[in-house]
Amino acid sequence: MSETPLDPVGEHIRDLLITRLIPASAHTLYRCWTEPELLKQWFVPRPWSIAKADLDVRPGGHNLIVMRDPDGKEYPNQGVYLEVLPDRRLVFTDAYNAGWIPSEKPFMTAIISFEPEAGQTRYTARARHWSEEARQQHIAMGFETGWNLCADQLQDLAATLQP
Repeated sequence: MSETPLDPVGEHIRDLLITRLIPASAHTLYRCWTEPELLKQWFVPRPWSIAKADLDVRPGGHNLIVMRDPDGKEYPNQGVYLEVLPDRRLVFTDAYNAGWIPSEKPFMTAIISFEPEAGQTRYTARARHWSEEARQQHIAMGFETGWNLCADQLQDLAATLQP
C-alpha cells in the first residue's frame, strides 16, 4: 500500500491547514476543543452557531457537532476520535460514526496540534481529505476564510479563559 504523495515541503497533497501563534496556553486551547460549552462558542463562523456538541474525548470516543445556519437549518457532523493527547494533539475523523460504524461518505480527518512556543501556543488545524475531490470541495466551501474566522473566535475565547 503506498503513502499519499507529498508536496515539496512534505505536506500530504490532500491537506488543507491553518497555523498561527496564539497567546494562550496549550491547555486552554485544548479545553476549547474538548469542552462542549466552550466549543459551542467558537467552532463555526458567526452568524452560524452550534446547536449541539456531544463529545466523548478519548480514542474511539464519538463526537456529534450540529451546526446551525442563520436560517435555522441544522447540519449534523459526527465521527470518532482516533488520537487524544491532552494539551498536545487531537485527531478525529468522519470516516466512522459511534461504534466504529462506517460513514456513508467520508470527507476528512482533522489533526489539531497545540505546541508551546515562546510562551504562547503554535496552533495548527489540518484537514486531511479522503480524495482530491473532497479537498477541492472544502476549498470551494470556504475552508481558508472559515477556518481562519473560527481560529480568530478561538483566540478571542481563549483570552477570556486565561488566568
